Amino acid sequence: MATTPDIVRICRELIDLLPDEALERARESRPDLRGFGVFPVYAPVEIIHAAGLMPVGLFGAGNRIELSHAEARFQSFICSIAKSTLELFLGGHVQLFEGAVFSSICDVARNLASLVKRNAPGQFIDYLHMPQNMYSAQSSAYTRAELNRFRTNLAAHLGRPVADQAIAESLLLYNRVRRLLRAIYDHRRQNPCSIAAADLFAVAMAGTRMMPEDYLPLLANFFDQVRSTRVRARDGVRVVIEGAFCEQPPIGLLETLEAGGCLVQDDDMMIGWRLFTQDIDGDGDPLAALAEAYLRESVYTSVRHDARRPRTEGLAQRVRDAGAEAVLFTPAKFCEPALLDYVLFRSKLDKDGVPHLKVEFEEKMWTYESVRTEVETFAESMLFE
Repeated sequence: MATTPDIVRICRELIDLLPDEALERARESRPDLRGFGVFPVYAPVEIIHAAGLMPVGLFGAGNRIELSHAEARFQSFICSIAKSTLELFLGGHVQLFEGAVFSSICDVARNLASLVKRNAPGQFIDYLHMPQNMYSAQSSAYTRAELNRFRTNLAAHLGRPVADQAIAESLLLYNRVRRLLRAIYDHRRQNPCSIAAADLFAVAMAGTRMMPEDYLPLLANFFDQVRSTRVRARDGVRVVIEGAFCEQPPIGLLETLEAGGCLVQDDDMMIGWRLFTQDIDGDGDPLAALAEAYLRESVYTSVRHDARRPRTEGLAQRVRDAGAEAVLFTPAKFCEPALLDYVLFRSKLDKDGVPHLKVEFEEKMWTYESVRTEVETFAESMLFE
């Protein structure tokens, strides 16, 4: 049985792979496997997996590639994940992929989907129009119809059906993955010193670089190791990280936040891959079950408007459930949904008397000295007040 450091090392290696490299790794045991890209925040990976494809998260490229082509297609004030994701396609890093799917996050994501489609001939590029009104009389039927449209068009592209039974089996598989992730996050909330924020992030993101059948035993082993390891508590400000729902922060930033005196109790990183609050019943109509889960059993996120469950209340509840003392906002630079929501979140936290700090990031961050100074000052102001 691999130790926790071994598992974290494996996961860090995986998340550093470009999409084609991750697929090549998976093809070592499945030579005919093809990939399918999933742009944040959410996509029905169960349908993709049921089609015999490997869902691979498209989270940009970090510092792995230079923007040789994409810069010419975007304005300078566009978020870095959009630029480097397009560069992956223009640079041939998704050649063994059948395609990719995008969803309604923001105008940048919508336009990115169109640009990718124009520059990826022969690949199936789709855009999911997920509902913004969760409580319309037609919202369930519409959401199921949109998922079915995606299933039908993907099947037509592949030249083979994607059966309900296959989707139901994939649902059960991803239920197990999400159940384990929820359990690990619950454990971290109760024992924040047991899992470093950067390590948990790496383990969670590794699931977007593997087939779920291979990811499950690694995840279960990690959970067993973490639960059985005794750790020494340390002082720090208990915080919730918010704002990284789409573009993910560099691991160096997460390490800096904790080194600066913060104990991460909860976060919204990789939220689309652990979106549901409970298992989905795959019996009956799996697409209808997926649609209902999206509408009724999803955690709050800045890309979903839920009139009955405001995002501000969702964050306040997350802070309470985590027993956190403060919130660290970590939006990507030029991310409009995150920065607009920051105004609402800040107003709610100020009203509740919860301290908060905003730390913006971008993919190609090379140094964190100024961030560490800012975080240390923030933490010390709370620890020694």
